[in-house]
Amino acid sequence: MANPDLYQQLTVKLVSHEYPIYIGRNSLSDHQLLRRYIQGGQVLIVTNTTIAPLYLKQVREGLTDLHCDVVILADGEVEKNQQSLFTIYDALINHHHDRDTTLIALGGGVIGDLTGFAAATYQRGVPFIQLPTTLLAQVDASVGGKTAINHPLGKNMIGSFYQPHAVIMDVMTLQSLPERELRAGFAEVIKYGLLAGGDFLQNLRAALSRDLLQAPAELLVNLIARCCEIKVKFVQEDEREKGLRALLNLGHTVAHALEAYTHYQRWLHGEAVAIGLYCAALLSHHLGYLDGLNLALVDSMLQQAGLPRRIPKDIDLMVLHDLMFHDKKVKNKKIRFVLIRAPGDCYLDDKVTDDSLRYALTHAVEGDS
Repeated sequence: MANPDLYQQLTVKLVSHEYPIYIGRNSLSDHQLLRRYIQGGQVLIVTNTTIAPLYLKQVREGLTDLHCDVVILADGEVEKNQQSLFTIYDALINHHHDRDTTLIALGGGVIGDLTGFAAATYQRGVPFIQLPTTLLAQVDASVGGKTAINHPLGKNMIGSFYQPHAVIMDVMTLQSLPERELRAGFAEVIKYGLLAGGDFLQNLRAALSRDLLQAPAELLVNLIARCCEIKVKFVQEDEREKGLRALLNLGHTVAHALEAYTHYQRWLHGEAVAIGLYCAALLSHHLGYLDGLNLALVDSMLQQAGLPRRIPKDIDLMVLHDLMFHDKKVKNKKIRFVLIRAPGDCYLDDKVTDDSLRYALTHAVEGDS
């Protein structure tokens, strides 16, 4: 077994809670690091059918002296539902886990969201640890304390803000990702590039000009760390998304509607976000905020990442439009869109007219632009 190698440590500092983010190689083998954040004698690991054969044994080897139970869920966004949540509750109750238990999320964003929400609500709150294994989870979903399950009518409609006790990332898990999953994770990286602009965007563009599947570990580590640094700043300033943190939803309004439309089965989350990013850029351009060169830049980065960028022709735009109004970002019956003036200059706009929205959706359909 290879020795753990820590690349970087960040700290999320909130008013009521502080926790570390570790980014390293072979971190899942660092049992001392994991045990540092388990205070009681009980642990429940939540994972899925894809990840369990790869990494569950490795994690359990450091917990042999604890009461350790496991829940293995089916894989996929469609599983982020009430039934999966209650499967976790059933295991906790049937195996007599008390308030000193620690939940461990071993997997991607779906597992992290489910486990976090279970931890937030079981006996009014127990500790949990994030062990994210996908690029999307490492750059975004595992950091910041958003936990939720989906409803058939809306993505993440039922959830809470509940921060983990630690986030431990092992970049070696990315080597086992299917190509589609790795590319989907880059949608969130591109989102951070558009939010931050500057040197990070230039580094990202350089990375996208290469074959992502052959990207060296050091390149991915740097991108992951920078995304986490950007997100941590947003979370520290606005933990519960009252204002500034809402900018992290860039591309997500259309993405969530697309996922709900297709019952969470057609796209990976990052793929839906990619389409949403193009729609946000197109809407920003239509409103006169984003120039043509930067619209083309957004489109080009998504294309280089091998991501979908257009709404398929079989999607009913009227239904998609209506689903957008089930989104959590709707206030006073108005959607707060995250729009782009330029990379590094994004803003919230709740005054987008229905005509402008319909224009953007129509012109984002494949073959129409």
